[in-house]
Amino acid sequence: MPAHTPAEVHELFTQFFSAGNIDALISLYEPTAVLFPQPGLKVSGIPAIKETLLGFLAMKGTFHMSPGKVVSAADVAIICSDWSLDAIGPDGNTIRLSGQTSDVVRRQPDGSWLFVIDSPFGTAGLGV
Repeated sequence: MPAHTPAEVHELFTQFFSAGNIDALISLYEPTAVLFPQPGLKVSGIPAIKETLLGFLAMKGTFHMSPGKVVSAADVAIICSDWSLDAIGPDGNTIRLSGQTSDVVRRQPDGSWLFVIDSPFGTAGLGV
């Protein structure tokens, strides 16, 4: 299921993440996309992004993302959304991750939108 608007990228990400559907999640990324899974760490390309997302899915947590603010110009948009992931760690302690994304998406030739840059921790994720 493709995203038909920039905002739908985050809506589908939330839906696919909550369902634990890694193949659907990966379908939201361009082949050369980059992901900043934690501040200062960058992974690029589908195989690396898939491996990273599988680590988050393994937490079997509850994921929530609020509707994002979208600024677009022609075929590129930035989306900023608040998100949280609540899970129980292997030691039984509660884990809560949260942040505000600063994601770049691009319209594809078929009209769908895909992640080019996924920075779940905003500018802090870029290590700047």
